[in-house]
Parts: sequence; C-alpha cells; structure tokens
Amino acid sequence: MATSNKLAELARQYGYTTIHQMLQAAAFDSVVPGICRNRECNYTTDVEPDCGRGWCEECQANTVMSALMLAGIV
Repeated sequence: MATSNKLAELARQYGYTTIHQMLQAAAFDSVVPGICRNRECNYTTDVEPDCGRGWCEECQANTVMSALMLAGIV
C-alpha cells in the first residue's frame, strides 16, 4: 500500500476528515497515530512522533511508523 493510502487509512481510523487535519493535530502532540507499513496490515497504535520502527502486534515485527514520519515531516 502506498504511503498516501496508509496516511488516508490512518486518518480514517482515527476519525479525521483529511490527512492534513490529522497531521496538523499530530504536529503539536507528544503521541501521534502510527500504522503498520506492511501492505496487508492496517494495524494502528499511538506512537512517538519520530517512530520509524514501532512494534506491530499483528505482524509481530518492527513495521509501525508514525504519521509524521510517513508524511516526511519528521
């Protein structure tokens, strides 16, 4: 799944109308939405803004990345 699709899925699961809205909220928080980067998995969890290799409970691998990292902001 492409980065933009993962960001859209993350925004949807966290109840945001747009990716931009989610990123704005995340920019000022110490805990932000994160999503598994594996194509078949959409596991989400709260992570630190600079998380690039967080643990996915479904894949059992370090594949979770924060929304800010996925968007290239951090």
